[in-house]
Amino acid sequence: MSANTINPPVLVGIDGSEVAAEAVRWAAVDAVRHRAPLHIVYGIGAPMDFGPGIAFNQIDYDAYRAAGASAVAAASEFATAAAAPVGELDISTFVVEAPPIPVLLDRSKDARLLVVGTRGMGAFRRGLLGSVSTAVARHAHCPVAVIPEPENYLPDRLLGPVLVGVDGSPVSVRAIEIAFDEAAHRETAVRAVLTWSEFNRYISRADMQKEAEQLLSENLAGYAEQYPDLEVQRVVAEDRPARRLLAESEDAQLIVVGSHGRGGFAGMTLGSVSQAVLHGTDCPVIIARP
Repeated sequence: MSANTINPPVLVGIDGSEVAAEAVRWAAVDAVRHRAPLHIVYGIGAPMDFGPGIAFNQIDYDAYRAAGASAVAAASEFATAAAAPVGELDISTFVVEAPPIPVLLDRSKDARLLVVGTRGMGAFRRGLLGSVSTAVARHAHCPVAVIPEPENYLPDRLLGPVLVGVDGSPVSVRAIEIAFDEAAHRETAVRAVLTWSEFNRYISRADMQKEAEQLLSENLAGYAEQYPDLEVQRVVAEDRPARRLLAESEDAQLIVVGSHGRGGFAGMTLGSVSQAVLHGTDCPVIIARP
């Protein structure tokens, strides 16, 4: 069995931007918490959308190699300093002669978590996810953490709960697993949110609330025994899921959602809830992948 199988790395993609630096800081601390190595990756190539029919323009590889070497060296020093209060960090850096999206997607096959910033050097307005973060959130082979711009994330939220969206789907179960694991390492509470709607249903609101509470209990079953020291906050409400998650996230330090919920198509796209949460929050978000 390989070392990566025993202890897969936390993988972080960088491009030299301030947002990428915040992703490095977050990834470094998460890697130490999980006793995982940190892999810092710089892909030589302009970030662009990922998909069939995309052509890569000719670029100056010498300039990109120099920029990449400088970026990973700076990121390595920054990661070491950021992780120092938590513990010792094992870092490897990579400058790869390929565009960042396919590089990160390929390396995500062997990672425990892929970390990216919300937007990179080419973003043109606040609130827009960068092409790299959008593509890897849609197509990565492991969970993806999307980290906001540092000025948008308030330090006083670092003691808040880990928020997780629950809907009973298989990828929602994976999100619950990640949320409890992250909360345990952060020594904080889990806030599990499940919403319901009366649309096209022929039972009373009281009965629907009861059904939803039962579904949440079933999805959380076993975690109280596995994590006896964690506080679990349960939120069941008639609401739209994204709106409720964003409302509940105002004091959260992390949000965990599935890449798609009921009726989603695995590997094809992000669901409407995960998209809305990514674009609507200033909190780090982990997208659980199938």
